[in-house]
Amino acid sequence: MDNSITEERIPWKSRIWISLADSSVAMLQTIVGGGALTYYFTRVRGLEPNLAGLVWLLFGIWNAINDPLFGFISDRTKSKLGRRRPYIRYGAPLLTLGFIFLWLDLPASQVVMFSQMLIGLFVYDILYTAIATSIYIMPYEMAVSNKARSSIFIWKIIFMIFPNVLPFVIAAIQPGPGDDPTAYRSLLIGMAIVLGLIVFSSTFFYEEKVFTQQDEQFPFLKSLKESFLNFAFVIFLVVSFTVIYIQTSLMQGVAYYFDEIMITPLPLYLGLAAGIVFGIWFWIRQRDPWGVKTCVRVWLAAFAAGCVIMLLGGKMLIPAVAGFFLIGVGFAGGMYLIPIMNGDVIDYDEQRTGLRREGMYAGINSLVTKPAISLAQAAFLWILQANGYDPLLPKGLQTAQAENGILLAWMLIPAILLTISWLTMRWYPLSGSQWDEVKQKLAVIHDEKERLALQKLHSKTAD
Repeated sequence: MDNSITEERIPWKSRIWISLADSSVAMLQTIVGGGALTYYFTRVRGLEPNLAGLVWLLFGIWNAINDPLFGFISDRTKSKLGRRRPYIRYGAPLLTLGFIFLWLDLPASQVVMFSQMLIGLFVYDILYTAIATSIYIMPYEMAVSNKARSSIFIWKIIFMIFPNVLPFVIAAIQPGPGDDPTAYRSLLIGMAIVLGLIVFSSTFFYEEKVFTQQDEQFPFLKSLKESFLNFAFVIFLVVSFTVIYIQTSLMQGVAYYFDEIMITPLPLYLGLAAGIVFGIWFWIRQRDPWGVKTCVRVWLAAFAAGCVIMLLGGKMLIPAVAGFFLIGVGFAGGMYLIPIMNGDVIDYDEQRTGLRREGMYAGINSLVTKPAISLAQAAFLWILQANGYDPLLPKGLQTAQAENGILLAWMLIPAILLTISWLTMRWYPLSGSQWDEVKQKLAVIHDEKERLALQKLHSKTAD
């Protein structure tokens, strides 16, 4: 059997720069989609929580149209930079401007704030979709083997420490009701400019495989249909929805939790960090012995246990540290295992259809995950309000019922979704020796396609 799949090598500069770009975009999205923006509009500027929840629901409807369309267009893009890099390079400056608009100090009326948040999210997300989807896809454009892709994902996990830590930093520095937010806004705007420059610069250090531009793609509706006929992808979507919902809910809840629950943050942060470090080591070590399917199921169970511990014991130090540790293990699993699982799903589609359709798959995945972000934001706010949370009170003055509501809004739905995903993964089909053989055959096909595409390109150049 040809073992070329095990010999793929991605230059270290390419691995680092694509990971830096991914981390930079994720930091912006952590602020916008992870709760800091909602907290700023409702707690600092005074937008009514019901209106903020409505913004997120309207925004979620837009995402149902936006993401699959971009994925389809991205798959059909042909340029000297490839199918994905043009969107990353030229979209980065515009993404920075879209982010800045969200933090401009416009008049603080309910109508103006509602409009600014809604329009800003629409504009920002168009740009975010183009860039983040392209960056997300790049490892699958750069390599086919899980070993080579893993060499990229390891760097991604390392740099993803920054967006994972960011919510805790934001929670510590963000202003509360009545505080002056000028310095806070300036800090976020300056950070956005730096991160935009990193994303732009990254595009000079990695490349896509040439052959991917040669495939003739399906029409839009057929492409959509073929994606949902991929049963492994349907299962992946269940897990993907769960992960994004949970990441959004957990990041959003951090600020509210430490505002009201009087627990020293440092032990919890150390528990979270230990969980992430242990999780990275553990999932990398067990990926091949256990296989992706088993790793994902164990990871989902550990993550669910962390959420349940926080739900029941989040007001006590030792259970909270244990919960944060398991949540850290869960975050590490999501960062490492989900991209590998997604790559297998796309590879399986290529075996079925003969085409590389990463863009369409990323677009449909966003069709599911973007509403998850909106639902997590809206559900969190509504559960808080149902439990008597008053957004205009200074930090530390909520009622006992409101404190319980924070834990309920923060952890209950994630625990349920993780359990559902754990059950669903039982039917995930891409595992075992037969799947390994399919991956080996795909590597041979890719090598041949790449050779023919380069020959065609060189012959055109010579002419």
